[in-house]
Amino acid sequence: MRVWPPERRLQPGLAALLILSAGCGYIGQPIVPLANIPQRVTDLAAVERGSLIIAHCTVPTLTTENNIIKASVKLDLRIGVAGNPFIPGDWANQAKPFSQFESKDGIATFKIPANDWTGKQVTIGVRAMGANGKRSDWSNFETLPIMAPPATPSAPTVEDTAAGERITWTGAGDRFRVLRKVGDEKEYTVVATVTSHEWTDAGIEYGKSYSYIVQAVADAGNGKVAESDLSEATPKTPKDTFPPAVPAGLRADRSANGVSLVWEPDTEADLAGYRIYRSEGNGTLQKLADTNSVPSYSDTTAEHGKTYRYAVGAFDKAGNESDRCAPVEIRFP
Repeated sequence: MRVWPPERRLQPGLAALLILSAGCGYIGQPIVPLANIPQRVTDLAAVERGSLIIAHCTVPTLTTENNIIKASVKLDLRIGVAGNPFIPGDWANQAKPFSQFESKDGIATFKIPANDWTGKQVTIGVRAMGANGKRSDWSNFETLPIMAPPATPSAPTVEDTAAGERITWTGAGDRFRVLRKVGDEKEYTVVATVTSHEWTDAGIEYGKSYSYIVQAVADAGNGKVAESDLSEATPKTPKDTFPPAVPAGLRADRSANGVSLVWEPDTEADLAGYRIYRSEGNGTLQKLADTNSVPSYSDTTAEHGKTYRYAVGAFDKAGNESDRCAPVEIRFP
């Protein structure tokens, strides 16, 4: 039998470790399986709109361990009258479930008929369920007092005015939202909340298309509001038919080269320039020149020994011209 020299013999502990290593690919504590539970919804919101209760929330995309959820997630939304004190388990057992929702850009929208809940205060909650059947905790809870919905306003009338687009409508209510869509935008946005039946949109651009709808809003109590259905839409492309203001403060002075005219500047954003008129004596005023937006002009064609009258009008980029200002008279020596 061959005997190894002492320096090449294995110590007993090291030999045992090599044997264990050869028989097993992992040394350490057992790996705990992932729970794969969807994260809890935290942004549930709801509002009464017309005959529906609209609830929406973000669909979870991560598990509680922050892993990406690869399979589709189901949502279990429930609505019911909560007890006092509120106990989630008791509420969930008697609440009505809804699982059908519309999804867009990661947002789930539920449309719940409101008639069964009119006159009651309801609590709404939602939880997510993964493909493995595991459920998240309940979301934040929304509590809504449900009332008879406000009446839907009429389609608005939209009228061009010098101040902007004047929107008017009819219908019961003392608070309204005006919503607007510009050009090719896909969605309407709220641009005003008013207590009258009219509003003027001063922030328009002539030649650009707009569309307006109106919605009535009522106080439902508990810090919540009830919304009417949206009115029919009214499209409009504003047209500029409104001239600038009449120039003021016209003054004529003699100069070495002719007659110098100055006046107060107009302040319209679409001002394009001024139109100068002149006549000899009491003759008919005739167009003399167009200028830019600088409120001055030098008439170098005036002849010595003649008396002239001058007037000025303003015109905008659409070609609308104001009335002329009162004429001023001057004799050029």
